[in-house]
Amino acid sequence: MKIINDIVDFLYPRVCIVSENNLPEDNSNRFVLDDTLANLEKVTKSQLNELRGKVKSDFAFTLYDFAQKSDFEKIIHHLKYSGMKDLGVFLGQHLAGYVKLEIDEQKVSYDYIIPVPLHKTKVRERGYNQSEYLVKGMSGQLQIPLQFDYIKRHRYTKSQTKLTLLEREKNMCDAFTLNRNFEVELKDKNIILLDDVITTGATVNECIKILREAGVNKIFAVSLAMAE
Repeated sequence: MKIINDIVDFLYPRVCIVSENNLPEDNSNRFVLDDTLANLEKVTKSQLNELRGKVKSDFAFTLYDFAQKSDFEKIIHHLKYSGMKDLGVFLGQHLAGYVKLEIDEQKVSYDYIIPVPLHKTKVRERGYNQSEYLVKGMSGQLQIPLQFDYIKRHRYTKSQTKLTLLEREKNMCDAFTLNRNFEVELKDKNIILLDDVITTGATVNECIKILREAGVNKIFAVSLAMAE
């Protein structure tokens, strides 16, 4: 088996997706150099408070500051557009350690983790929903069941990148719907809602609205990063 692994490593060397340098054998993961991962810019307390002011959940948390042309932007680009599903699982596992600390402080027991859904057209274009793989990684680490079918994105929305806050809110209005087959399951439950990046909060707030209508008790909005 070692010989096979050595041949694979020779033919397809493990390379850091940020620096493009080879990853040492003792690197903790097969995607990003440990030093690079450790030096990614995390959000400040002020930014975290800003997020909590935007998002209409009971609790909110994000880990990284999403800055243009940053190392983290490269990671997100690979996650969304390079077909690196396993990267999503790894990042979900990585994020889970920080989320666990938040949960311990909240003293809330969560029933499910769910991702912000993509419209089926975007899933078809991209091949997958990156947030589903973040959820898979986090679910395994936290031992909280995942669920992909509670919320559906039934209306296709244009890219929000260049939209103002009001335009984003209008763009996302009624973009999601509740899967009525699971409405009873959601009542009085505590839910972690996960997205990859939160900017204005318009997307997660629409999902939160749907969950509130279904009678969910506590909602913890989590993202890997926050963008300005």
